[in-house]
Amino acid sequence: MRTLGGVIALAFGNAALFADAAGAQIAGRVLGAGSPIAGSTVTLWAATDHAPIQVAQVKSDADGHFALALDTSHPSGAVLYIIAKGGESKARARAGDNPSIALLAVLGDKPPSNVVVNEFTTVASVWTSLQVLTGDGMSGHQLGLHIAAGNVGNFVDLTTGGWGTAIQDPLNSSQTTTMASFATIANVLSACVTSVAQDACATLFSAATPPTGKAPDNTLQAAEEIARYTWYKPDRLFTAMGKLYPVPTGKTMRDVPFQPYLAMAPSAWVLALRFDGGGYRAGGKAMFDSEGNLWVGDNFTVGWQARDSLWQGPATKFAPNGHAISPATTGFAGGGMMGGTFGAAIDANDNAWFGTYGGKSIAVFDRSGKPLTPPEGITFGGKLGLMQGIIVTPSGDVWALGISRNQVVFFPKGDISKGKLVCEGRTGDPCRALLGPFHLAIDQQDRIWVSNAAADFVTRFPASNPAQLETFKTGYSGSGLNIDSKGNVWVTNRLGNGAHGAASLEEIQKKVKSGANPDPAITLMMSKQTGIGDNGGSVSLLRPDGSPYPGSSFSGRSLPGSWAVVVDGDDNVWISNFAMPSSPLGHLCGARTETCPPGFKTGDPISPPGGYVTGALQMQTDLAIDPAGNVWLINNWQNIDACLDAPAEVTSTLCGGQGVVVFYGMAKPVRAPQIGPARAP
Repeated sequence: MRTLGGVIALAFGNAALFADAAGAQIAGRVLGAGSPIAGSTVTLWAATDHAPIQVAQVKSDADGHFALALDTSHPSGAVLYIIAKGGESKARARAGDNPSIALLAVLGDKPPSNVVVNEFTTVASVWTSLQVLTGDGMSGHQLGLHIAAGNVGNFVDLTTGGWGTAIQDPLNSSQTTTMASFATIANVLSACVTSVAQDACATLFSAATPPTGKAPDNTLQAAEEIARYTWYKPDRLFTAMGKLYPVPTGKTMRDVPFQPYLAMAPSAWVLALRFDGGGYRAGGKAMFDSEGNLWVGDNFTVGWQARDSLWQGPATKFAPNGHAISPATTGFAGGGMMGGTFGAAIDANDNAWFGTYGGKSIAVFDRSGKPLTPPEGITFGGKLGLMQGIIVTPSGDVWALGISRNQVVFFPKGDISKGKLVCEGRTGDPCRALLGPFHLAIDQQDRIWVSNAAADFVTRFPASNPAQLETFKTGYSGSGLNIDSKGNVWVTNRLGNGAHGAASLEEIQKKVKSGANPDPAITLMMSKQTGIGDNGGSVSLLRPDGSPYPGSSFSGRSLPGSWAVVVDGDDNVWISNFAMPSSPLGHLCGARTETCPPGFKTGDPISPPGGYVTGALQMQTDLAIDPAGNVWLINNWQNIDACLDAPAEVTSTLCGGQGVVVFYGMAKPVRAPQIGPARAP
């Protein structure tokens, strides 16, 4: 038997070219609960942007072994995956053929020479590849397929069928419930695979029935429905495990094939992992480049006794699988990069633009992390104040905002040598309709919309005439802002719309008028918000003409401190939160209700009442959706007391948030880089 030594394959993210595949094979084994599955139909498929292509098919032998021949019948760049259907589990004597068995292993374009197909590979492959999976077919745009395949190894070791690397590391194994959730799902799938009870499969299918009402009929479909509707009656699957694996008399633990398992029902069957490194500390804004790498501007630098008044952070770059690319500890520095903010953008050449606080400058890096700006950055001779939002427009122009001096900066066609200060918010200046400008977006009519941190309105002006400003009422202290495919404007109001927000805004405006930075006051106020009553954030929705959308604004427990909003490829919206120490991820039905679950209307929370949660989340600023549909959240603060003026020595390095958190397969994918309103790939 030959291994893949004769197969020429390029690295993850590029096309794989099987140039010498004659006689090459993938050897493997089909297992259920660690025991062989005999007589399973094992099919090797190639996923492309069209219908998947069958490459090879065999039956597993009495010990579950198989060997699949590779040939040149599939296109270069295709992601390979295996589906094993039916067969007899050897975990039970004389079990007979089980047509409900369907197991999946997504191998990528550089498959290992030996693989295991089991419950673990199925759960890992379904959650990472959900947005390109339909039943047992897998297809989609190439970048999304490769990102999905490249993340499988974070959950499972394909060569052993056991735990992967990231899920076991210290950031995830003991600080979150991800391992226990993963194993619990695998246990209930395994109960059907191995027929631990006569009604094991019926129990699984009932627990996995989606809100559409159509029950699955095999284990792969069941896994997909659970992943697609993580929030829908999550207690059913937990109850099913208790029924299928009761605690034996006189014992304290269930006799399950996979551990650890959950001891209490989750609020949703989300699988999230945290990644750190590359100089990451207290990330601000984040954006994906054309290869699916995530760029983040950091408030602080690793190791410093950093407080909210000390901004000196670098830029961090993560690969699509969460591994840090930028240098450890120092990240990408230079070019005026000193304390990243909520200002980050990626242009059509994959150059990364950042606003800074510590440098009061704009810094630009090329795709390799080399600074393109002078050592002090772009400062306009020291005229810039504290910089925040930056965007690239479809025409190639770059716009940036300065929060402390109400500034608007313009770079025609992204030329750093031709940048100019459009306005500075002085008396008589056309930008007087800005009050602490924070973030911005461009709509389909080439109009710039701006949120205002120290106001209860957003500002709009034509990109061709920044002096023609209009304002539209929203909530208190706007921050995030995004445009959907219909031109509707989504705005996050950090202090909500109620009396609590109104009183808080008065304090903020006093600081702004005195020339002080309002950020510390805003963040401290938000850290006490709960989302209960009017003590929380909100989300406003404006029509393209600026009028309020019916039912706007939206609030609730999943929006305790709404900071950023992003729109996915289905026009549903996702909201980060900066509030309690472990803030949730919010998810609302968008303006195209046909893409929402049955019965939902615009603004309804799709996420559980308290949002999606995991122990990996801290107080977040931004979030972003990658081309595979994974939702990345940016931890900004972790210890509130450490961020204040006089932290204790032992907590003095714990102000800045630790790592980015990835919720897998949750959203309809978005094209990267995002230039203009979000679009599906």
